[in-house]
Parts: sequence; C-alpha cells; structure tokens
Amino acid sequence: MHAAAPDYGYPDAVTRTAPPAPTPALSPSLRVLIVLAASVVVLAGVYFARSLIGPLALAIVLVVICEPVRRPLERKGWPRWLGTTAVILVAYLVLAVMGLLLWIAGVQFAGLVSDYLDQLRGSLDAALAWLQSAGLDQQATDAASSVLDPKALLGLVSSVGGTVIGVVTALFFVVSYIIFTAADAARYRDAERVFGAARRPVLARIGHLNRGIRRYYVVNASFGAIVAIIDGLALWALGVPAPIVWAVLAFVTNFVPNIGFVLGLIPPAVLAFVVGGWPMLLAVIAIYCVVNVVLQVLVQPKFVSDAVDLSLTLSFFSVVFWTFVIGPLGAILSIPLTLFVRTLVLEGDPGSLWLRWLSGDRTATPAAAARDAVADT
Repeated sequence: MHAAAPDYGYPDAVTRTAPPAPTPALSPSLRVLIVLAASVVVLAGVYFARSLIGPLALAIVLVVICEPVRRPLERKGWPRWLGTTAVILVAYLVLAVMGLLLWIAGVQFAGLVSDYLDQLRGSLDAALAWLQSAGLDQQATDAASSVLDPKALLGLVSSVGGTVIGVVTALFFVVSYIIFTAADAARYRDAERVFGAARRPVLARIGHLNRGIRRYYVVNASFGAIVAIIDGLALWALGVPAPIVWAVLAFVTNFVPNIGFVLGLIPPAVLAFVVGGWPMLLAVIAIYCVVNVVLQVLVQPKFVSDAVDLSLTLSFFSVVFWTFVIGPLGAILSIPLTLFVRTLVLEGDPGSLWLRWLSGDRTATPAAAARDAVADT
C-alpha cells in the first residue's frame, strides 16, 4: 500500500495572484519635466547656431519643393546627375526671383521714404495735433511722435536693409547647401530598395512630410499671386505711389502665416495717408481688409489645413516661436519646421496620438492608427 501524501494544511484549491506590475523608474510628471528640459537645451543650441541652421533649413525646403523636377527626367532614362543638376538650377532660379523681387521692393521703398519725407513730416504734425485735440496727455503724444517720426522710419528702413544684407550673406551658405542636399536627395531615393520593409514606415512619414511642405508652398504662392494682383491694381486705381512695390510686398508677406496680412498693409497704408490723408488711408485699409481677410483668413486657411493638417493656433504660434529661435527666416519656414518637429517627435510614437490630434493632424485617430498597424504588418 502506498503511504498517504502528507497534509501540510494547504486548501484543496490554491489561488496564486499575479505579481504586481513593476513600478516605473520615473513618474509621468518627472518624465514630462525631463522632456521639457531636454527641449529647452536643444532649442538653446538651435538659437545660438541659427546663422547656420537657418540657411540649411531654407536649402532643404527649396530642394524638397524642387525635387519633383527630377522625376520626369528619370522616367525618360536620363542620368541621375542630370536630374540633380535640374533640381539645383530650379532652386537657384527660385532664390534669384525672390531675391530680385525683394531687392526691387527695398530700393523703391527707400527712395519713397526720401522723396516723401517732407510730406511725412506734415502728416505727422497734423496727426499729433489731432491727438492733442482728442485730449491725450503729453506723454501719449510724445510716444506717438517717437513712433511716427520720420527719423524713426528711416532707422527702420536702415534696420530692414541690415537684415537684408544679413540674409544675402547667408545666401552663400544656402547656395552651397542646395548642392549638397540635392545630391543626397538622389541617393536617399534608394533607401526603400536597400532596406526594404524594415524602414518603410519611416520613409512613409518622410514622404508625407515632403508632400505637405510642397502643397503648403504651392497654396501660399497661388493665393499670394492672387492677392498681390488685386492689391496692386487697387492701389494703382487709388493713386498710391509705387503700387508694384506693395504688390510684391503682399506676395512675399503671404508666406508668413496669419500676421503676413498686417505686415503687408502697414507701409502702403502709411504712404496713402501721406499722399491722400485720411480718406485714402481708410480706402486702403478697407480694400486690404476685404481682399486679404476674405482670401487669406477665410479661404486660404482651409486649403492650408488640407495641405499640412495644422491647427490655426499652432500655425500662429509657430510663426512667433520660430522667428524668435532662428530669426527672420523662421517666419517663412515656420510651417515646415513645425511639421518636421511633429514628424520627428510625435509621428513615430504610438502613444502620442492624442498630441498629434491636438496639433491638427486629422489622420491621428484610433481607427486610422489601427488601419496603419494592420497595413504595416
């Protein structure tokens, strides 16, 4: 007979609980603080290196915009180096056209300030007299006088000229960067063939970023041309001097989201006040408000939103933020830089779906993420 198994006092059914989940090394709040601190360090480095990073970012954006020029040449069997040369030449052409427009506008604007300096002084005295009659105290009048003083305007023109000189100096780096980035872009086109499906999600995000940048600038250039033509014709009909200059300014400032309208309005409005007084000033403001607000505020954001999927709040904040970080180029490159940061930081992290949706990305939904996960497998 077999001996009975010893009874150690355990019940017939023993239930073992699962081991507790390991405690995370860092609390969520501490992780957020570390991420914010690292972001501050990185942005401080970008700020101090803005003279190098700004031209590099401009060169990359230009190459991304001009990259489709390569495709029809490759389909025809042309050598790769010819496609790269075509991209470089088109990028240089874009730079030359924009530089020529800015140079013409800057030279004529400086000449206008000199020609109408006496009339500007008379208009200034009349405005100050009106301010005093309206009951403003002397301090407010002095502040208005210092802002509207022709010497201050000449100083503004000089500072703008200095900025333009700095941008022209940076063009040396842009020209060099365009050559290097265009050559590398031709090589990067082989990434999917070399690495296969392993890097396909990353390459898909990069392709989506490039398409968004191109669509954004195509939309801005199209609406900028329409706005510039309408504004120029309206100013010519009103008799405002140098309407072509203000049309060019309206086209260029259209690439600055949200606040470009105000930047393009102030100079022609001041000149209209000098030439025609309050009636012409109000007419210019009314025309700009009707044309620019309808097209740039009501219509264009819909097309821009479809192109880049950024919220209006983030678009406006990005202009101020990137201008502070890398200087004047940040205003023009704000949307591409914001898209780049979102692609680099958020789109590769499945846990950032909520943040992507807050940024305006309409594809960042749980259902779309599930479909993408199935497609990747």
